[in-house]
Amino acid sequence: MGLYKRGQVWWMSFVYRGKQYRKRTETSDHKLAQRILDKVRGEIAEGKWFERLPGEEKTFKELMEKYMKEHSPKKSRKQHIRDRSSLGHLLPYFAGYYLTEISPRLINAYKVKRYGEKASPGTINRELGLMRHAFNMAIREWEWINDNPVKRVSMEKEPPGRVRYLTDEEFDRLYGACSDWLKPIVLVARHTGMRRENILSLTWNQVDLLRWIILLEHTKNRERLGIPLNDTLAILFKRLSKVRHIRSSYVFCKPDGKRYVEIKGAFQRALKATGIEDFRFHDLRHTFASSLVQRGVDLYQVQRLLGHRDGRMTQRYAHLSPENLRDAVLKLDVREEDAKNLSQFYHNLDSKD
Repeated sequence: MGLYKRGQVWWMSFVYRGKQYRKRTETSDHKLAQRILDKVRGEIAEGKWFERLPGEEKTFKELMEKYMKEHSPKKSRKQHIRDRSSLGHLLPYFAGYYLTEISPRLINAYKVKRYGEKASPGTINRELGLMRHAFNMAIREWEWINDNPVKRVSMEKEPPGRVRYLTDEEFDRLYGACSDWLKPIVLVARHTGMRRENILSLTWNQVDLLRWIILLEHTKNRERLGIPLNDTLAILFKRLSKVRHIRSSYVFCKPDGKRYVEIKGAFQRALKATGIEDFRFHDLRHTFASSLVQRGVDLYQVQRLLGHRDGRMTQRYAHLSPENLRDAVLKLDVREEDAKNLSQFYHNLDSKD
């Protein structure tokens, strides 16, 4: 155990539990370095010394810089943009703190601050979710720290998700008002529940006309999803395949073969022409799910078709199926024993009269 110098800084070298350690003392003063070494010797002798984790010398700003450089770009473009937006609120508050200084109490104070800035519960949850994931990466992959303080902070309760959908008659009117190039895109959204980005980036090698299925390799949840085609879409894709662009792999593309990036303007014009208000392209996904539920499809099947990881997101459509619940209860009427008991009950009532 001793001191040695690298450049202008003194380092200490010692063995703890059979392992060789070399640590910077962070000083060029030999006497101060000696005192630091003596303190470590004392802690080792008393059995109190433990290896300092890198996170004790890392700030929140350094954590997020590494996360945004190495991990966030792997997400979808939309999620990456959302991460940058969330970081714009997190950094001014936490940037100068060392990771080991960030506590649940500090995080809760941040939540109070964000509410004071009129941030919604959902926005706050997205920001804390980004922070929590970054801490998890620092624990599991970078070995900077061994505790995630965000996990000990409760997430905010969010209002029920928005469910806006069209009736069959409204959809027919909207479809009729769409431009010819937009109609097949809208039809696919209506009959598959796929998100806009998945539709616009759809390529022909994802469409299996033999098995009548669309295979999505990367959904929002980073999972593969197979979506079966009904007769309407099978006919649509067969027709589109006969006039596909010979130099483009995209199902929906411009005359030059490039994919559509933005369809909002054309979609809004169709809505205006039909007088349909408060409706977004993403609401075609709700229309797909709502139509299934109203036609008697159970929520578990709807969950799988939408690619939801669990049933909480799908529960927003549960109120659309009271008749399905009634049908489930009516199945109990077939019990012969119950029918006999009920008959005897009515007989006894009539006898009393």
